[in-house]
Amino acid sequence: MISVNWEMLFLYHPTALYQLVAFPFAGICHYLWTSQFLSINSRYVCLLVSGFFLACSAMRRYALLVLISVFGSVAVIHSAGPQQALKWAFSFQMTWQTLCHVGLYYKEYHQQEPACIRFSMALSVLMLMTQRVTSLALDIQERKVWMGAPRISKGGPLRRYLLRALPFYSYLLSFPTLLGGPLCSFYRFQTWIKNPGVPYRKHLFWAATQRGLGALILALLKNIVRGYACPLDDLIGCSDFGCIPALWASALFFRLAYYSHWMLDECVFIAAGLGLELDCDQYIHGVLLDTDIWTLETTNRISVFTRSWNRSTAQWLRRLIFQRCHSHPLLATFAFSAWWHGLYPGQLFGFLLWAVMVEADYRIHRFFQPFAESQPRRLVYQTLTWCQTQLTVAYIMLAIEMRSPAVLWQLCFSYNSFFPLIYVVLLLVLGKGRASSPFAPQVSHP
Repeated sequence: MISVNWEMLFLYHPTALYQLVAFPFAGICHYLWTSQFLSINSRYVCLLVSGFFLACSAMRRYALLVLISVFGSVAVIHSAGPQQALKWAFSFQMTWQTLCHVGLYYKEYHQQEPACIRFSMALSVLMLMTQRVTSLALDIQERKVWMGAPRISKGGPLRRYLLRALPFYSYLLSFPTLLGGPLCSFYRFQTWIKNPGVPYRKHLFWAATQRGLGALILALLKNIVRGYACPLDDLIGCSDFGCIPALWASALFFRLAYYSHWMLDECVFIAAGLGLELDCDQYIHGVLLDTDIWTLETTNRISVFTRSWNRSTAQWLRRLIFQRCHSHPLLATFAFSAWWHGLYPGQLFGFLLWAVMVEADYRIHRFFQPFAESQPRRLVYQTLTWCQTQLTVAYIMLAIEMRSPAVLWQLCFSYNSFFPLIYVVLLLVLGKGRASSPFAPQVSHP
């Protein structure tokens, strides 16, 4: 009988408790917005102050790392011209984030100290901050965001600077998106501040409730799976073909952890009113979400899995790296993703292997799909490729999650390596040809 550890149901992820606390405040925030109780500048200040207190309560002294990132990035963007904003903001933010990762490596490997939860939380927030900073800098460089001074006739240079910078500080430190959630563009953020969507309160409440209940159910399932699978012990203790069930069960545990955390983040995101997708006439036609569990669990293509996994991050990587890189953009995108995640050995190996698997996926499906024209052949083809996709993705996920080089070595020399090796061999056999990318725009799902 598997006992459910109710204390660890959500607290397994360090940000879950603070997201649960932030949820009612997000709803109150949206109510104040739609009721027109606060002016525009008051809303910016409210979000900035709330984000500051959330950062300090969640990360304590490590909140200073995030505050340096916020104020330093805005200062760099304002001091650089529109054409140089991305270059300097990217350099500052990634340098600061990398230094913080090096500090974590020093504590873990040199001083042999256990990982500090609040330090790890601060690094996670810094990764999200990098997304927002570079997205803002791209918008400025592409002239989608104007950095001109507001029209005020009173006050000195400091007051004018603060009024000009207030929306940017509020955007970066906004509490509904500080600890997690889909990447929100600065344009969407400003639209939410000025036009929060009064007629859609019931729709938002229902969507937020759905995500919250989904997060609860997935956290419960994760807790149950944890009673069967212990990733580190299972991989070390397995042998021969017994490693395959251990691989799948361990990857399932990590996927459920990601899904439950993302859905909880989306719950806060939607409750605040940020998740609405509005068309040009301000009519609702959907909700902005990162989690598409059905596609992730049923697809038989690694490329589809890649662009469906944390969708706003995939779109950000496409815009920041893939579209701007002229030589080997797919490899460069996954290499940057490994750097952004921290460059642990498992992350470096896992993300580079992921790039190879995506390249192989396109060539293999392009070659074999014409042979699966009849219904029985198509069924066999989709079943076999689904199994191959799920086990290969599980292999990549465990490689990324395992920070110990010894465990990574154990994974590489287990029978589980057979699945990515199939794609590597087929990639070499099929040779080099033109292939698409999961980061390429306007790619339709098969």
